[in-house]
Amino acid sequence: MDATTYRDYSRARLGFFFGLTGWQLATVTLGLLPALREVSLGRWAPAGALLAAWALMALLVVTPVRGRSSAGWLLAAAAHAVGTATGWSRFTAEAARGAAGPAATPDLPGVLAGTRVHEAPPAGPSGRRVALIQHHATRTWAVTAAVVHPGIGLSEPAQRDLYGVGLTALLDAARATELVDEIQLMVRTVPEDGAERDGWTARHRSSAAPPAARRVNDELQAALSAAAVRTESFVTVLVPEARLGKAAREAGGGLEGRAQVLLGVLAEVETHLRGGLGMTDVAWLTSPELAVVCRTAFAPGDRAGIIDALRTEDSGESAQVPWALAGPSGADSAVRHYSHDAWNSITATLLLPVRGALMGSLAPVLVPGAGERRSILVAYPITAARAANRQTASSEWSADMADGLRSRARMRQSARSAHDTARVRNLDGKLARGHALVRAYALVCVTAPKSARITEHGRRLDASIRAAGFAPLRMDLSQDAAFAAATIPLGVSLTRGRV
Repeated sequence: MDATTYRDYSRARLGFFFGLTGWQLATVTLGLLPALREVSLGRWAPAGALLAAWALMALLVVTPVRGRSSAGWLLAAAAHAVGTATGWSRFTAEAARGAAGPAATPDLPGVLAGTRVHEAPPAGPSGRRVALIQHHATRTWAVTAAVVHPGIGLSEPAQRDLYGVGLTALLDAARATELVDEIQLMVRTVPEDGAERDGWTARHRSSAAPPAARRVNDELQAALSAAAVRTESFVTVLVPEARLGKAAREAGGGLEGRAQVLLGVLAEVETHLRGGLGMTDVAWLTSPELAVVCRTAFAPGDRAGIIDALRTEDSGESAQVPWALAGPSGADSAVRHYSHDAWNSITATLLLPVRGALMGSLAPVLVPGAGERRSILVAYPITAARAANRQTASSEWSADMADGLRSRARMRQSARSAHDTARVRNLDGKLARGHALVRAYALVCVTAPKSARITEHGRRLDASIRAAGFAPLRMDLSQDAAFAAATIPLGVSLTRGRV
């Protein structure tokens, strides 16, 4: 298999009894016992009622509907209804209520509510103070870097193979640190606003230039800006507090100890980013830079004004975006989209195709339409070595049990089931060779002004995902958390719940 085609993946769990997982089989079996008891006693009317209730319960537990079980949909719908009725899903910034808090304290909605941003001690020749992102709800720490990559559109197959090997080496090295829990790659694309070009023109244009030359330059700038697309790329490293705490105590404890450990991990990650992955620039963001990135995630149209303010020579710190104003003034989560300030967003996850995913196939997804912003997150949660071995052994046992049951029942195994079983059995050898076990997932988000029909932009997003060879799955009833993960590089992970 060449490194440019990724097809070595399988389902996270294999059902060992006709496709049922352990908890599904136990629930269905235990739910049938009361009906069987009534049958043994000859009480046919209660037995019939219990059998009907058991059939309904089994249907809710077993039948998957758009990625979730029916029971999962009912619980999610009930939670969303309660949140809407009580107003919990609606966010209003403290500044919008006239009660703004400290400027350095983030005022963010939803899953970002418990986020705090600290500044690491000065490091490097320039004394750069890297922003350390702390999530109290999930007990994790994250650090984000703005990266620049030349792209793979014109790369030869051999170069793409090297990039694939470089990504594998990065994930294996992250697992070897025994600290990194997840690595996230995010790309945001939006039609060019020309803010940097306007600033360059204002600084370099001569008052003695011929009017015809100035007019031609302005017309070229307007035409090229309308056709250009601006891209922002970020890499986020997540470290759980449970792993960081012990190492931090050995480094002196407190925030400085954690910063020292995290900076050491970042140096190792940056080596792989610049080496095997071919990043031409890696800049770990400071707190003011991260606040601008967060603000432009909620309001893409604010970027031009922020750039204009920052390029003013005498603006100083007054032009920076304080964390108290980095979030939206108001936000509301609907069933199928997320509303924030003057914008609406729809987020979908990608289902990996059976034939494999070709490196670079997501390019059509990142092409924004008129007036919209596209963002994609590819996350690589890394399973600890002991947990990976345990999960692999459990999956192999499930595969063996399923084969034995099919053999006794003389049932034919489907080609897809045989394919998944073979991949699970090959996984143990790869773990023995030192590779990391990763449960990758991807999110794609489209953001458009409220004056446009967000349903139409969502339909175009689904069409571009299918054109790339993937299947879209809307993140219904959880659009707020999906938006935060897909567009804001603060380390929001969909694999970790609140603790």
